[in-house]
Amino acid sequence: MPRGYISIGSNIDKDKNVLASLQALEHYFGKQTVSSIYESEPVGFSGDTFYNLVVGFDSDLEVKEVAKQLRQIELDNGRTRDSQKFSARTLDLDLILYGDLIVNDGRLRIPRDEIERYAFVLEPLAEIAPALKHPVSHLSYAELWEKFDKTDLKQKRITPDWSR
Repeated sequence: MPRGYISIGSNIDKDKNVLASLQALEHYFGKQTVSSIYESEPVGFSGDTFYNLVVGFDSDLEVKEVAKQLRQIELDNGRTRDSQKFSARTLDLDLILYGDLIVNDGRLRIPRDEIERYAFVLEPLAEIAPALKHPVSHLSYAELWEKFDKTDLKQKRITPDWSR
């Protein structure tokens, strides 16, 4: 059974939407490993800060079924289909890893390149899966995080009231 990892982000009603996403993910995929929550500055636009985190889960579903379920959870939480890449959002759920799969099929790309490009994806992933190796570079996520340029890092680990 493959282990999947989902990157979660929200900067509109983020407390409500992140909590709702965690509940929905548990409903659909069962027990999950949840990283800390990181508050980060938006990338590519000006706006409110984001909550970002990564969850790990086990599933025997086909990868496209998992991606389809994530899109439905986004829609159920107010995400619109016309959302632009660099914009405010109620909820963003990206399947960033699924076992050792390497997929490049239209919008479905695994592993997601955001893992190595954005601290708000890599740091929480390295937190919950430090020894796991990237299926392409074969470096562990702890190694990738150690090498990541943190010069202008604009994120911090937080504990929202609802997660205590």
